[in-house]
Amino acid sequence: FAGVAPDEIEDPRPTAEFLRQWSSLHSEFSFLPRKFKIAVTGAVHDRAAILVHDIGLRIVKNDTGEIGYQVVVGGGLGRSPFIGKVVGDFVPREDLLAFLEAILRVYNRFGRRDNKYKARVKILVHEKGIDEIRAAVEAEFAAMDRSAFDHDPEEFERIAAFFAPPPYESLPATSALLRAAKMESPAFANFVDVNVGAHKMPGYAIVTVSLKPIGGVPGDATSDQMRVLADASERFGFGELRVSHEQNIILPHVKQDDLFALWRMLDAAGLATANAGLVSDIISCPGLDYCSLATARSIPIAQAISKRFSDMSRQRRIGKLGVKISGCINACGHHHVGAIGILGLEKKGQESYQITLGGDPTFSASIGEILGPG
Repeated sequence: FAGVAPDEIEDPRPTAEFLRQWSSLHSEFSFLPRKFKIAVTGAVHDRAAILVHDIGLRIVKNDTGEIGYQVVVGGGLGRSPFIGKVVGDFVPREDLLAFLEAILRVYNRFGRRDNKYKARVKILVHEKGIDEIRAAVEAEFAAMDRSAFDHDPEEFERIAAFFAPPPYESLPATSALLRAAKMESPAFANFVDVNVGAHKMPGYAIVTVSLKPIGGVPGDATSDQMRVLADASERFGFGELRVSHEQNIILPHVKQDDLFALWRMLDAAGLATANAGLVSDIISCPGLDYCSLATARSIPIAQAISKRFSDMSRQRRIGKLGVKISGCINACGHHHVGAIGILGLEKKGQESYQITLGGDPTFSASIGEILGPG
């Protein structure tokens, strides 16, 4: 939803691209103990799961209205899940690269290299404690020659120009056509209520196209369906499609007046399942059916749960509920932060599953509690 969500303080995409260009071929990154992931969000509601990344950046404003970043370090999932801790409450934009460089130097200096499973920055933060890590980062930041990291506002603006909004029309905030269509078609009304979100521009909407039909393989689409989506994006959405980490497709710029025509097009292609965020909108890794690392199957479990909750009215009564499934401890399905998490395990030659409850990937992030013996 970056750049279109009404709850954004600032579009996070220019920051993300700024960091991508900075980090590419960066010498400090070539010597890290292990992989390193950075997530950025610019909204009031976290849709990037920044607290379960090595570094998470939250775009914020200080009391004077200046844009800066709250910096979180040490999050991650996998075999050792941790929620990240705040290492910088407010880092001005001009200091961001130097501050991140300081984190990298601390990680490079103190990160473990004797055990690849303990070589992540989350383990360093856990073993040293966030206070010691924060002190080390602040000391490194203070000692740095920050002239090498001078922020160039013109360069940032050059990057931001690549994320300029499309040529929106001036439209009323509400649509009489939309209201009439919802009254005409209960199925369409359900789709709008569940899969359509508010847009920052009046008269527009954000549409989530669920790739989770009841009993289907999560995230799968046929070549014909992808062609329909391409046509829909050109007809209704300035030619833009996005892929969400929930394994769905996003049309980020749809006129409210066009929603009914879009829905009919999606419905004819089997792409109008109104379950975004509901029980059957399951995140699942490929599991043992396709992945050589997996210890149990994920896809059949997701399909069975989806079929069990085939009654869409029942799903709507339950409300928003994230179910996430991983086929091994690498946690590609983010099961640790699912409201219901399912982890596939191999025990005595048999596929078995560990259930967790209460996970949360947002700003109130939590790791789910294991239910039963596991």
